[in-house]
Amino acid sequence: MRISRRTVLSAAAAATAVSATPAVAAGADGDRVPESAADTLRSAADYAVQKLRAVAPGVTAFPVGTRFEKWTYSQGGDWVGGFWPGTLWMAYLYSKDETFRTLALDSARKLAPRQNDTTTHDLGFLFYPSWVTAWRLTGDDTFRTGAVRASDTLIRRYNPRGRFIRAWGGLEDPNNAGRVIIDTMMNLDLLAFATEQTGDPKYLDIAVEHAKTTQRVFLRPDGSTPHVYDFDAASGARIGPNTVQGYSPTSCWARGQAWGLYGFTTIYRRTGDQQFLTTARRLADYAVKALTPDHVPVWDYRAPQHPHDIKDASAGAIMACGLLDLSEATGRSEYRRVAIRILTAIAENCLTRKSTRADAVVARCTRNRPAEDGIEVSLPYADYYLLEGILRLLQPRDVDRAIDLSTH
Repeated sequence: MRISRRTVLSAAAAATAVSATPAVAAGADGDRVPESAADTLRSAADYAVQKLRAVAPGVTAFPVGTRFEKWTYSQGGDWVGGFWPGTLWMAYLYSKDETFRTLALDSARKLAPRQNDTTTHDLGFLFYPSWVTAWRLTGDDTFRTGAVRASDTLIRRYNPRGRFIRAWGGLEDPNNAGRVIIDTMMNLDLLAFATEQTGDPKYLDIAVEHAKTTQRVFLRPDGSTPHVYDFDAASGARIGPNTVQGYSPTSCWARGQAWGLYGFTTIYRRTGDQQFLTTARRLADYAVKALTPDHVPVWDYRAPQHPHDIKDASAGAIMACGLLDLSEATGRSEYRRVAIRILTAIAENCLTRKSTRADAVVARCTRNRPAEDGIEVSLPYADYYLLEGILRLLQPRDVDRAIDLSTH
């Protein structure tokens, strides 16, 4: 049985939003957003659509990040390939411009070979915003079938001894065989989709086991998380926390914290397990407290130069989407208010408006600070989640059609 969270919570959410902010404007589907924020977010979405109209027709591969403000590309999509068609889908929903629909479909089809990719856990990132959304918006069963096939590939990475989905490396590669990362929480919804479509519980069962393991070993008492946790792959025994993209094994990489917040909220919606909701709230509360006054996260909340460190606007956009989701799941309007402040801060201070050569929409992102790779650049997932967050606020029914925000 599926119950719309909007049916249950929309009245309460609207009431709390009204009481908290005296100046409000109705969103496209009846939600209430402060007038000034709504204007700022519409302007940002208009800018994104304008930018995409200019850039997208010339894009023949998958953007992975910018160099001197121009997209660099991967022919196969790397781990980010789903975000370019996903961004085009969001632009289509916002603008109703059929050109974006055509471009989104063309781009999504290029991911077809990745359905059988056994070298990565990121099949959710690859196929949910591209193929699952394509199926939801077009009804073309090719995309549904392909997303389920990608789920079959993903569950081959499950280690039943440690009860986790392996992050990196080929199935027979002993390197990184016991490595788990917080990001994988965002790949679990592809498995929930496969169970929903096939009726076979094995996909969601594996997602739940992985989420429970992540909950046990990643969550610190204060609600922060490391990027990596290592296991002995043969026995499933715990080794301990680690990092690749964070400052240290004891730090808190901001984008990873956002992946965890969003991912635990989603797995709660798919299962109704209150422990997942509690975990999502703990991650959210830590991240909200760690925000700087400008509401754009620094790249790592525990790096020595925090709060005066380099920014990662992509972490903010992801975090905002997770907070909006969490607000509806809990009925707590404070999460929604913080999300609106983050999105408006990105819209006001982190867009590429002042550049005449920029290909992307969002600037001030950081890909991998320890490797000095992509510092204060643009990243494709920042553009995607900015538009998703704006649509969640201004056109919630549209984004629900695309990515399914209902409670199962």
